[in-house]
Amino acid sequence: MNIAVIGSGGREHAISWKLGQSPRAGTVYVLPGNGGTENNVPVAPTDFDGIKRFCEENKVELIFVGPEDPLANGIVDYFAGSAIRVFGPDKQAAQLEGSKIKAKQFMKKYGVATADFWLPADAEEIRQIAQELDGQAVVKYDGLAAGKGVFVCSSNTEVYEAVDEIHRRYGEGAPYLIERKISGQELSVIAFTDGRKIKMLLPSQDHKPAYDGDKGPNTGGMGAYCPVPFFDEALKRKIEEEIVNPTLTGLQAEKYNYKGGIYFGLMITEDGPRLLEYNVRFGDPETEVILPALKTDLLELVLAALDGRLEQMEMEFNDGYYVDVVLASGGYPGSYKKGKEIHGLDNLSDGTLAFHAGTKRDNGRLVTSGGRVLNIVAHGKDLGTAIDTAYSECAKVDFEDMFYRKDIGKKGLLF
Repeated sequence: MNIAVIGSGGREHAISWKLGQSPRAGTVYVLPGNGGTENNVPVAPTDFDGIKRFCEENKVELIFVGPEDPLANGIVDYFAGSAIRVFGPDKQAAQLEGSKIKAKQFMKKYGVATADFWLPADAEEIRQIAQELDGQAVVKYDGLAAGKGVFVCSSNTEVYEAVDEIHRRYGEGAPYLIERKISGQELSVIAFTDGRKIKMLLPSQDHKPAYDGDKGPNTGGMGAYCPVPFFDEALKRKIEEEIVNPTLTGLQAEKYNYKGGIYFGLMITEDGPRLLEYNVRFGDPETEVILPALKTDLLELVLAALDGRLEQMEMEFNDGYYVDVVLASGGYPGSYKKGKEIHGLDNLSDGTLAFHAGTKRDNGRLVTSGGRVLNIVAHGKDLGTAIDTAYSECAKVDFEDMFYRKDIGKKGLLF
Protein backbone atom coordinates (compact mmCIF):
# COMPACT_ATOMS: atom_id res chain seq x y z
CA MET A 1 0.00 0.00 0.00
CA ASN A 2 1.49 3.34 -1.08
CA ILE A 3 1.01 6.16 1.42
CA ALA A 4 1.28 9.96 1.29
CA VAL A 5 2.18 11.85 4.47
CA ILE A 6 1.20 15.52 4.26
CA GLY A 7 3.54 18.05 5.87
CA SER A 8 7.17 19.05 6.25
CA GLY A 9 8.10 18.98 9.94
CA GLY A 10 9.63 16.66 12.49
CA ARG A 11 6.21 15.16 13.14
CA GLU A 12 5.87 14.15 9.49
CA HIS A 13 9.39 12.69 9.46
CA ALA A 14 8.49 10.56 12.50
CA ILE A 15 5.14 9.50 10.98
CA SER A 16 6.70 8.49 7.65
CA TRP A 17 9.51 6.63 9.49
CA LYS A 18 7.02 4.68 11.59
CA LEU A 19 4.61 3.91 8.74
CA GLY A 20 7.53 2.67 6.65
CA GLN A 21 8.19 -0.07 9.21
CA SER A 22 4.88 -1.78 8.49
CA PRO A 23 5.03 -4.94 6.33
CA ARG A 24 1.94 -3.61 4.53
CA ALA A 25 3.56 -0.30 3.58
CA GLY A 26 4.73 0.17 0.00
CA THR A 27 6.32 3.51 -0.86
CA VAL A 28 5.77 6.25 1.75
CA TYR A 29 5.84 9.68 0.10
CA VAL A 30 6.08 12.97 1.99
CA LEU A 31 4.40 16.06 0.54
CA PRO A 32 6.42 18.29 0.53
CA GLY A 33 8.84 16.83 3.12
CA ASN A 34 12.20 18.19 4.28
CA GLY A 35 15.92 17.53 4.10
CA GLY A 36 15.66 14.33 6.14
CA THR A 37 12.58 12.66 4.69
CA GLU A 38 12.63 10.30 1.74
CA ASN A 39 10.43 10.27 -1.35
CA ASN A 40 9.68 14.00 -1.13
CA VAL A 41 7.15 15.53 -3.52
CA PRO A 42 7.00 19.33 -3.98
CA VAL A 43 3.25 19.72 -3.44
CA ALA A 44 1.83 22.17 -0.86
CA PRO A 45 -0.26 20.67 1.98
CA THR A 46 -3.35 22.67 0.95
CA ASP A 47 -3.05 22.05 -2.81
CA PHE A 48 -5.76 19.39 -2.81
CA ASP A 49 -5.92 19.15 -6.61
CA GLY A 50 -2.15 18.62 -6.75
CA ILE A 51 -2.27 16.04 -3.97
CA LYS A 52 -5.07 14.15 -5.71
CA ARG A 53 -3.28 14.20 -9.06
CA PHE A 54 -0.07 12.87 -7.49
CA CYS A 55 -1.89 10.16 -5.51
CA GLU A 56 -3.79 8.92 -8.55
CA GLU A 57 -0.65 8.84 -10.71
CA ASN A 58 1.33 6.96 -8.05
CA LYS A 59 -1.36 4.54 -6.81
CA VAL A 60 -1.48 6.08 -3.32
CA GLU A 61 -4.31 4.52 -1.30
CA LEU A 62 -3.87 6.32 2.03
CA ILE A 63 -3.17 9.91 3.09
CA PHE A 64 -1.95 10.68 6.62
CA VAL A 65 -2.35 14.39 7.35
CA GLY A 66 0.26 15.89 9.70
CA PRO A 67 -0.58 19.61 10.15
CA GLU A 68 -3.91 21.25 10.99
CA ASP A 69 -4.38 23.52 7.95
CA PRO A 70 -5.35 20.83 5.40
CA LEU A 71 -7.85 19.35 7.88
CA ALA A 72 -9.38 22.73 8.71
CA ASN A 73 -9.62 23.43 4.98
CA GLY A 74 -11.49 20.20 4.32
CA ILE A 75 -9.07 17.68 2.84
CA VAL A 76 -11.17 14.79 4.21
CA ASP A 77 -14.30 16.24 2.58
CA TYR A 78 -12.39 16.79 -0.69
CA PHE A 79 -11.48 13.09 -0.96
CA ALA A 80 -14.84 11.77 0.30
CA GLY A 81 -16.21 9.16 -2.06
CA SER A 82 -12.85 8.56 -3.78
CA ALA A 83 -10.70 5.45 -3.54
CA ILE A 84 -8.09 7.42 -1.59
CA ARG A 85 -8.65 7.29 2.18
CA VAL A 86 -7.64 10.16 4.46
CA PHE A 87 -6.73 9.70 8.14
CA GLY A 88 -8.23 12.68 9.96
CA PRO A 89 -11.51 14.44 10.77
CA ASP A 90 -13.69 16.23 8.24
CA LYS A 91 -13.92 20.03 8.06
CA GLN A 92 -16.77 20.30 10.55
CA ALA A 93 -15.02 18.16 13.19
CA ALA A 94 -11.73 19.99 12.57
CA GLN A 95 -13.39 23.10 14.05
CA LEU A 96 -12.51 21.60 17.44
CA GLU A 97 -9.04 22.95 16.71
CA GLY A 98 -9.88 25.58 14.10
CA SER A 99 -12.13 27.55 16.47
CA LYS A 100 -11.20 27.98 20.15
CA ILE A 101 -14.71 29.32 20.82
CA LYS A 102 -16.48 26.35 19.22
CA ALA A 103 -14.16 23.98 21.08
CA LYS A 104 -14.97 25.57 24.47
CA GLN A 105 -18.70 25.57 23.69
CA PHE A 106 -18.41 21.87 22.78
CA MET A 107 -16.61 21.15 26.08
CA LYS A 108 -19.26 23.00 28.08
CA LYS A 109 -22.15 21.33 26.22
CA TYR A 110 -20.86 17.80 26.83
CA GLY A 111 -19.47 18.23 30.34
CA VAL A 112 -15.77 18.04 29.50
CA ALA A 113 -13.70 19.26 32.46
CA THR A 114 -12.19 22.62 31.47
CA ALA A 115 -11.58 26.14 32.77
CA ASP A 116 -14.34 28.77 32.88
CA PHE A 117 -14.47 31.10 29.88
CA TRP A 118 -16.15 34.29 28.68
CA LEU A 119 -16.95 35.89 25.32
CA PRO A 120 -16.88 39.63 26.08
CA ALA A 121 -19.03 41.88 23.91
CA ASP A 122 -17.29 45.19 24.60
CA ALA A 123 -14.50 46.99 26.47
CA GLU A 124 -16.58 47.27 29.63
CA GLU A 125 -17.12 43.51 29.78
CA ILE A 126 -13.40 42.95 29.23
CA ARG A 127 -12.68 45.25 32.17
CA GLN A 128 -15.21 43.47 34.40
CA ILE A 129 -13.86 40.01 33.53
CA ALA A 130 -10.23 41.09 34.06
CA GLN A 131 -11.13 42.54 37.46
CA GLU A 132 -13.10 39.45 38.48
CA LEU A 133 -10.10 37.26 37.61
CA ASP A 134 -7.61 39.78 39.06
CA GLY A 135 -5.77 39.59 35.75
CA GLN A 136 -5.16 35.83 36.09
CA ALA A 137 -6.48 35.01 32.64
CA VAL A 138 -5.66 33.48 29.27
CA VAL A 139 -6.76 35.37 26.16
CA LYS A 140 -7.15 33.20 23.04
CA TYR A 141 -7.67 34.24 19.44
CA ASP A 142 -10.44 32.10 17.99
CA GLY A 143 -8.73 30.85 14.82
CA LEU A 144 -5.61 28.93 13.83
CA ALA A 145 -2.51 30.94 14.71
CA ALA A 146 0.37 28.40 14.74
CA GLY A 147 0.58 28.65 18.54
CA LYS A 148 0.92 32.43 18.52
CA GLY A 149 -2.68 33.35 19.31
CA VAL A 150 -2.64 32.52 23.04
CA PHE A 151 -1.69 35.11 25.68
CA VAL A 152 -1.14 34.05 29.30
CA CYS A 153 -1.77 37.08 31.53
CA SER A 154 -0.93 37.97 35.14
CA SER A 155 -2.47 41.45 35.42
CA ASN A 156 -5.45 43.44 34.19
CA THR A 157 -3.13 45.48 31.99
CA GLU A 158 -1.80 42.34 30.30
CA VAL A 159 -5.39 41.25 29.55
CA TYR A 160 -6.14 44.58 27.84
CA GLU A 161 -2.85 44.43 25.93
CA ALA A 162 -3.56 40.87 24.76
CA VAL A 163 -6.96 41.88 23.37
CA ASP A 164 -5.36 44.87 21.63
CA GLU A 165 -2.66 42.63 20.15
CA ILE A 166 -5.26 40.18 18.79
CA HIS A 167 -7.09 43.08 17.13
CA ARG A 168 -3.81 44.42 15.74
CA ARG A 169 -2.78 41.05 14.27
CA TYR A 170 -6.09 39.65 13.10
CA GLY A 171 -8.36 42.67 12.59
CA GLU A 172 -10.57 44.87 14.74
CA GLY A 173 -13.46 42.42 14.77
CA ALA A 174 -11.33 39.30 15.32
CA PRO A 175 -13.14 36.85 17.66
CA TYR A 176 -11.47 35.75 20.89
CA LEU A 177 -12.27 34.40 24.33
CA ILE A 178 -11.03 35.02 27.86
CA GLU A 179 -10.39 31.97 30.05
CA ARG A 180 -9.66 31.58 33.73
CA LYS A 181 -5.95 30.80 34.14
CA ILE A 182 -5.32 27.48 35.84
CA SER A 183 -2.03 26.02 37.06
CA GLY A 184 -0.47 22.61 37.43
CA GLN A 185 1.48 20.14 35.32
CA GLU A 186 0.78 20.17 31.59
CA LEU A 187 0.24 16.83 29.91
CA SER A 188 -0.22 15.82 26.28
CA VAL A 189 -2.42 12.83 25.50
CA ILE A 190 -2.66 11.80 21.86
CA ALA A 191 -5.16 9.17 20.81
CA PHE A 192 -6.78 7.41 17.88
CA THR A 193 -10.50 7.55 17.29
CA ASP A 194 -12.82 5.85 14.82
CA GLY A 195 -15.84 7.76 16.12
CA ARG A 196 -16.85 4.77 18.24
CA LYS A 197 -13.85 4.45 20.52
CA ILE A 198 -10.92 6.58 21.64
CA LYS A 199 -7.63 4.75 22.35
CA MET A 200 -4.79 6.64 23.99
CA LEU A 201 -1.10 6.43 23.20
CA LEU A 202 1.46 6.95 25.97
CA PRO A 203 1.23 10.37 27.64
CA SER A 204 3.97 12.91 26.98
CA GLN A 205 5.03 16.33 28.21
CA ASP A 206 5.91 19.20 25.87
CA HIS A 207 8.14 22.20 26.68
CA LYS A 208 6.69 25.28 24.95
CA PRO A 209 8.78 28.25 26.21
CA ALA A 210 12.02 28.93 24.36
CA TYR A 211 14.41 28.92 27.32
CA ASP A 212 15.33 26.85 30.37
CA GLY A 213 13.04 27.02 33.35
CA ASP A 214 10.04 27.63 31.09
CA LYS A 215 11.19 31.19 30.46
CA GLY A 216 10.88 33.27 27.31
CA PRO A 217 8.35 33.38 24.49
CA ASN A 218 6.19 30.41 23.55
CA THR A 219 7.33 28.29 20.62
CA GLY A 220 5.95 25.35 18.67
CA GLY A 221 7.71 23.16 21.26
CA MET A 222 11.37 22.83 22.30
CA GLY A 223 11.27 19.16 23.25
CA ALA A 224 9.21 16.41 24.83
CA TYR A 225 9.50 13.16 26.71
CA CYS A 226 7.37 10.08 27.36
CA PRO A 227 6.00 8.37 29.29
CA VAL A 228 5.30 10.80 32.14
CA PRO A 229 6.12 9.57 35.68
CA PHE A 230 3.11 11.19 37.42
CA PHE A 231 0.65 9.54 34.99
CA ASP A 232 -0.71 6.60 36.97
CA GLU A 233 -3.81 4.42 36.67
CA ALA A 234 -5.86 6.72 38.92
CA LEU A 235 -5.05 9.78 36.78
CA LYS A 236 -5.67 7.82 33.59
CA ARG A 237 -9.10 6.82 34.87
CA LYS A 238 -9.95 10.44 35.76
CA ILE A 239 -8.86 11.68 32.32
CA GLU A 240 -11.01 9.02 30.67
CA GLU A 241 -14.05 9.74 32.84
CA GLU A 242 -13.88 13.55 32.87
CA ILE A 243 -12.41 14.35 29.44
CA VAL A 244 -12.07 11.48 26.96
CA ASN A 245 -15.47 9.81 27.40
CA PRO A 246 -17.48 13.08 27.35
CA THR A 247 -15.55 14.07 24.22
CA LEU A 248 -16.52 10.81 22.51
CA THR A 249 -20.15 11.37 23.56
CA GLY A 250 -19.99 14.81 21.93
CA LEU A 251 -18.40 13.53 18.72
CA GLN A 252 -21.20 10.99 18.37
CA ALA A 253 -24.01 13.39 19.33
CA GLU A 254 -22.80 15.97 16.81
CA LYS A 255 -22.48 13.20 14.19
CA TYR A 256 -18.94 14.30 13.35
CA ASN A 257 -17.06 12.24 10.75
CA TYR A 258 -13.93 11.75 12.83
CA LYS A 259 -11.54 8.94 11.99
CA GLY A 260 -8.08 10.16 12.91
CA GLY A 261 -5.79 11.38 15.64
CA ILE A 262 -7.02 13.57 18.48
CA TYR A 263 -4.80 15.51 20.87
CA PHE A 264 -5.87 16.44 24.40
CA GLY A 265 -3.80 19.30 25.81
CA LEU A 266 -4.31 18.93 29.56
CA MET A 267 -3.48 20.75 32.78
CA ILE A 268 -3.32 18.48 35.82
CA THR A 269 -4.53 20.78 38.62
CA GLU A 270 -5.10 20.20 42.33
CA ASP A 271 -8.76 19.70 41.43
CA GLY A 272 -8.04 17.11 38.75
CA PRO A 273 -7.38 17.13 34.99
CA ARG A 274 -8.68 20.05 32.93
CA LEU A 275 -8.71 20.26 29.14
CA LEU A 276 -6.88 23.28 27.73
CA GLU A 277 -7.38 22.51 24.05
CA TYR A 278 -8.07 19.96 21.38
CA ASN A 279 -5.86 19.44 18.37
CA VAL A 280 -7.35 17.35 15.58
CA ARG A 281 -4.02 15.78 14.63
CA PHE A 282 -0.83 14.52 16.28
CA GLY A 283 1.20 17.06 18.26
CA ASP A 284 4.70 18.22 17.45
CA PRO A 285 7.19 17.50 19.10
CA GLU A 286 5.19 14.89 21.05
CA THR A 287 4.90 12.64 17.99
CA GLU A 288 8.69 12.35 17.90
CA VAL A 289 8.65 10.47 21.24
CA ILE A 290 5.29 8.68 21.26
CA LEU A 291 5.85 6.92 17.93
CA PRO A 292 9.28 5.50 18.86
CA ALA A 293 7.63 4.31 22.10
CA LEU A 294 4.84 2.57 20.16
CA LYS A 295 5.54 -1.10 19.48
CA THR A 296 2.29 -1.75 17.59
CA ASP A 297 2.23 -1.32 13.80
CA LEU A 298 1.12 2.30 13.17
CA LEU A 299 -0.38 1.48 9.78
CA GLU A 300 -2.58 -1.24 11.31
CA LEU A 301 -3.89 1.28 13.86
CA VAL A 302 -4.63 3.83 11.13
CA LEU A 303 -6.51 1.27 9.04
CA ALA A 304 -8.44 0.07 12.10
CA ALA A 305 -9.54 3.65 12.78
CA LEU A 306 -10.65 4.13 9.18
CA ASP A 307 -12.51 0.79 9.22
CA GLY A 308 -14.25 1.46 12.54
CA ARG A 309 -12.62 -1.47 14.33
CA LEU A 310 -10.34 0.25 16.88
CA GLU A 311 -12.08 -1.70 19.64
CA GLN A 312 -10.35 -4.85 18.40
CA MET A 313 -6.85 -3.34 18.48
CA GLU A 314 -4.48 -3.76 21.40
CA MET A 315 -1.67 -1.24 21.65
CA GLU A 316 1.74 -2.34 22.88
CA PHE A 317 4.57 -0.03 23.91
CA ASN A 318 8.32 -0.32 24.25
CA ASP A 319 9.90 -0.25 27.71
CA GLY A 320 11.84 2.72 29.02
CA TYR A 321 11.72 6.45 28.28
CA TYR A 322 12.15 8.60 25.18
CA VAL A 323 13.45 12.18 25.22
CA ASP A 324 13.38 14.61 22.28
CA VAL A 325 15.50 17.77 22.32
CA VAL A 326 14.78 20.32 19.58
CA LEU A 327 17.80 22.04 18.03
CA ALA A 328 16.68 25.51 16.94
CA SER A 329 17.97 28.45 14.91
CA GLY A 330 19.27 31.41 16.89
CA GLY A 331 16.54 34.03 17.19
CA TYR A 332 13.65 31.55 17.09
CA PRO A 333 10.72 32.02 17.71
CA GLY A 334 11.47 35.52 16.39
CA SER A 335 13.45 36.21 13.23
CA TYR A 336 16.33 33.90 12.34
CA LYS A 337 18.68 33.20 9.46
CA LYS A 338 18.43 30.20 7.16
CA GLY A 339 20.91 28.31 5.02
CA LYS A 340 23.36 27.38 7.80
CA GLU A 341 25.16 24.12 7.05
CA ILE A 342 24.45 21.31 9.53
CA HIS A 343 27.33 19.12 10.73
CA GLY A 344 27.67 16.01 12.89
CA LEU A 345 24.59 13.91 12.18
CA ASP A 346 26.83 11.10 10.93
CA ASN A 347 28.39 10.95 14.41
CA LEU A 348 25.16 10.07 16.22
CA SER A 349 25.13 6.72 18.01
CA ASP A 350 23.16 3.72 16.82
CA GLY A 351 19.73 3.90 18.39
CA THR A 352 19.61 7.70 18.39
CA LEU A 353 16.94 9.13 16.12
CA ALA A 354 17.20 12.45 14.28
CA PHE A 355 13.87 13.68 12.97
CA HIS A 356 14.32 16.64 10.65
CA ALA A 357 12.07 19.71 10.75
CA GLY A 358 13.52 22.92 9.32
CA THR A 359 16.12 21.37 7.01
CA LYS A 360 16.63 21.14 3.26
CA ARG A 361 19.17 19.80 0.76
CA ASP A 362 21.14 22.47 -1.09
CA ASN A 363 23.64 21.28 -3.71
CA GLY A 364 24.53 18.23 -1.67
CA ARG A 365 24.68 20.11 1.63
CA LEU A 366 22.18 19.79 4.47
CA VAL A 367 21.23 23.30 5.63
CA THR A 368 18.77 24.96 7.98
CA SER A 369 15.48 26.21 6.58
CA GLY A 370 13.33 26.87 9.64
CA GLY A 371 13.19 27.84 13.30
CA ARG A 372 12.98 24.34 14.73
CA VAL A 373 15.66 22.48 12.79
CA LEU A 374 16.18 18.98 14.23
CA ASN A 375 14.72 16.65 16.85
CA ILE A 376 17.34 14.50 18.58
CA VAL A 377 15.58 11.56 20.23
CA ALA A 378 17.22 9.17 22.70
CA HIS A 379 15.97 6.14 24.63
CA GLY A 380 16.90 5.00 28.13
CA LYS A 381 15.79 2.39 30.63
CA ASP A 382 14.90 5.27 32.99
CA LEU A 383 14.18 8.95 32.42
CA GLY A 384 17.51 10.18 33.76
CA THR A 385 19.45 7.92 31.40
CA ALA A 386 17.33 9.00 28.43
CA ILE A 387 17.92 12.69 29.26
CA ASP A 388 21.69 12.23 29.65
CA THR A 389 21.91 10.28 26.39
CA ALA A 390 19.88 12.86 24.49
CA TYR A 391 22.16 15.70 25.57
CA SER A 392 25.37 13.79 24.87
CA GLU A 393 24.01 13.18 21.35
CA CYS A 394 23.01 16.84 20.88
CA ALA A 395 26.60 17.83 21.57
CA LYS A 396 27.66 15.96 18.42
CA VAL A 397 25.56 18.18 16.12
CA ASP A 398 26.38 21.73 15.14
CA PHE A 399 25.27 24.62 12.95
CA GLU A 400 25.86 28.34 13.28
CA ASP A 401 23.73 30.02 16.00
CA MET A 402 22.25 26.68 17.11
CA PHE A 403 20.57 26.68 20.51
CA TYR A 404 18.48 24.29 22.58
CA ARG A 405 17.01 24.00 26.04
CA LYS A 406 19.17 22.15 28.57
CA ASP A 407 16.33 20.98 30.82
CA ILE A 408 14.03 18.90 28.62
CA GLY A 409 12.45 16.12 30.69
CA LYS A 410 14.00 17.21 33.97
CA LYS A 411 10.70 18.22 35.55
CA GLY A 412 9.76 14.55 35.21
CA LEU A 413 12.59 13.64 37.59
CA LEU A 414 10.73 15.39 40.42
CA PHE A 415 8.12 12.61 40.58
